[in-house]
Amino acid sequence: MGIDDPASDDEEPQNPFAGLPLFGDIAKLIGNQAGMGWSAASQLATSIATGGASEANVDPMERMELEQLARVAEMHIERVSGLSSSTTGLGLTIRPVNRSLWIHSTMPAYQPLFEHMSEALARVEPDDELGSDPAMAMFGPFLNMIGPMMLTMTAGSMVGHLATRALGQYDLPIPRPVGDEIFVVVPNIDEFGSEWSIDHADLRLWVCLHEIAHHAVLNVAHVRARMESLLLEYADSFDANAEALGSSIEPFDLTSLADPTKLAALQQQLGDPEAILGAMQSERQRQLMPELDTLVAVVVGMVDHLMDQIGTSLISSYSMVTEALRRRRVEASASDRFVERLLGLELSQATYDRGSEFVKGVVERAGDEGLARLWSDERNLPTPNEITAPGLWLARIDLPEEDDDPSI
Repeated sequence: MGIDDPASDDEEPQNPFAGLPLFGDIAKLIGNQAGMGWSAASQLATSIATGGASEANVDPMERMELEQLARVAEMHIERVSGLSSSTTGLGLTIRPVNRSLWIHSTMPAYQPLFEHMSEALARVEPDDELGSDPAMAMFGPFLNMIGPMMLTMTAGSMVGHLATRALGQYDLPIPRPVGDEIFVVVPNIDEFGSEWSIDHADLRLWVCLHEIAHHAVLNVAHVRARMESLLLEYADSFDANAEALGSSIEPFDLTSLADPTKLAALQQQLGDPEAILGAMQSERQRQLMPELDTLVAVVVGMVDHLMDQIGTSLISSYSMVTEALRRRRVEASASDRFVERLLGLELSQATYDRGSEFVKGVVERAGDEGLARLWSDERNLPTPNEITAPGLWLARIDLPEEDDDPSI
């Protein structure tokens, strides 16, 4: 039957996306799961992270060893940074977990971001002007269909893939719900240690330092508030754009759907996450990126600074472990980079370098006392222009407040 032939009364309506695996899978998922939510997202994440196999529980001895290492790391972080690593004042609890339990703790933490993203994509309004363009007529329904699916597909897939490589809960510098539990993923730590022949205790202490340093910095009240505000606004500013998606691929018309070669080419183009991201990213998000990137640079720059100060004397193989983990960080796969960018994060080597150079520049000019002023007030967080000019930042925060009376 040709594409112009009407379907008979006893046939089901044709799925216009049936010839495209990407579209067909989405349509099938929509048809099979009318009430998709966080349970489905968690199941998808767990399936991806475990390959469908059951996981062994973490050895209780791991908890005892990690608790001892965490106490050492916590003491040094507080001494060097002057920040409290505990939000309750009762001290930290390190929880060694497998991938499934990491997903169980991570999904609720990221839930607000994905809900805002899903709601933003569901707000897409049809554009009558695009109706006469066959390509736009096709992509419009596709993007309207993608919107409601983002909560389950994106959240589940992203968290599942993160669970296969995350060493702790701060591989992405996103604040967790207020509390003093820190989760570390023992199977991933062991795999990485074995791959790089790293000393068992050294690697665990390095991970404890990394996680506790992030916990201390991200739980500074105004840092947490600013990071959460920027991430939520970024997620809320997605704007699915059928015209942008159409312009990112080769021209085609509806007759192309009958050509297997053209269908395969279209599928390959739409399998590129950059094409999808480009079709969803809005002008408001592009405006937010410098602010978000600046804050992320400050956080990761401060964490690296603290770890270098402490780890050099505390961990015998610190340089080797740090080099291996930083190489792993900057050699992330394209899918990992896509996940970061989807959330508005730009964790490239350039971002880490900007953060490190800013912290180094402040310490050289004003010592650790000057650096500590970052955490005293929200107004002391650097601007995008200041992240590459620490002297400019120091000059600004030394200016009197606008409402100060100079006669006093």
